[in-house]
Amino acid sequence: MTRVRHLLRTAPVVAILGARQVGKTTLARSVAAAWSGPTTHFDLENPADVASLADPLLALEGLRGLVVLDEVHRRPDLSPVLRVLADRTPRRARFLVLGSASPHLLRQSAESLAGRIAFHELGGFSLEEVGRSHLDRLWLRGGFPCAFLARTEREGLDWRRDFVRTFLERDLPQFGIGVPSAVLGRFWSMLAHYHGQTWNAAEFARSFGVSDMTVRRYLDVLAGTFVVRALQPWHENLGKRQVKSPKVYLADTGVLHLLLGVNDYPELVRHPKVGASWEGLGIETVVTRLKARRDECFFWATHAGAKLDLLIVRGRTRLGFEFRRTTAPAVTPSMRIALDDLKLTRLDVVHAGERTFPLTPRIRAVALSRVLDDLTPLP
Repeated sequence: MTRVRHLLRTAPVVAILGARQVGKTTLARSVAAAWSGPTTHFDLENPADVASLADPLLALEGLRGLVVLDEVHRRPDLSPVLRVLADRTPRRARFLVLGSASPHLLRQSAESLAGRIAFHELGGFSLEEVGRSHLDRLWLRGGFPCAFLARTEREGLDWRRDFVRTFLERDLPQFGIGVPSAVLGRFWSMLAHYHGQTWNAAEFARSFGVSDMTVRRYLDVLAGTFVVRALQPWHENLGKRQVKSPKVYLADTGVLHLLLGVNDYPELVRHPKVGASWEGLGIETVVTRLKARRDECFFWATHAGAKLDLLIVRGRTRLGFEFRRTTAPAVTPSMRIALDDLKLTRLDVVHAGERTFPLTPRIRAVALSRVLDDLTPLP
């Protein structure tokens, strides 16, 4: 909430973006409750609110204080109106808009409000919110509040199953996406089995009998609606052949486990994708703790075999992370290569043990359960 309130002081329009059912409305209500002045809320899934915005300029221009527009992706025609209202002097209102798609998918909105809008991406529950004692539950069920807080594993699983079906059949068509839900559902399930691997467009295209560009579009749709993280490759002139395709992760481990057919914790720890699943949990936990933006997060790999699971770049700071589901992490030649070639400030090996300790002067072993104590948010 603090971050959103700061953005509202500096920008006339602030967008909270994140997957459906992740808690955007709850956050907006908290911000509105703390707002010192009048507030107005429009829910664009409520027919009455939609009707009241039939003439959006007439409905919005007289409002003062904080104006919240929930599910704004349903009305892309509001962007030019918000641009006009944001440019008024003096500013009479601030606008908090909530959406379930990235500016990349909502190209018209992003272009209309360029220079007037600030973005805050909201993920599911984090380790900081649930506490280290619930780390395994967070891993198994994922961070969607309804799934994490479900009374039983069965209820949490049923909620995730309903979420996937509703997302494919109802939510995606709202963005004007013409891909059949059955096709995207199959693609999403296939991505689950490639979780943590480098994207291979040709292989996916052969499986679906379509072009490389078509499956890339499928990937963009799921990444743009925050259910997939496409971790972009970092490459620079090092005199080495470097991988230039993204790595793909399902953003929520609970949805990943549903699509993999994992029902409970014993099944999870026996599953062939357990290491990749844990790596995805580690990446989301570290990124959230450091408050790193999506465009600051990369992975790095060379064709000779050197790699780095996560590289976070902000200004001159370069932080490297490797993820090992082990209690006895060790330094590898690949880590030393990444440390030197990328000129890392530090490299942390995030592991499944209980202690944080140095491995070399610039490499630490950091327990995933202790990242709240041992990692400091980026300035």
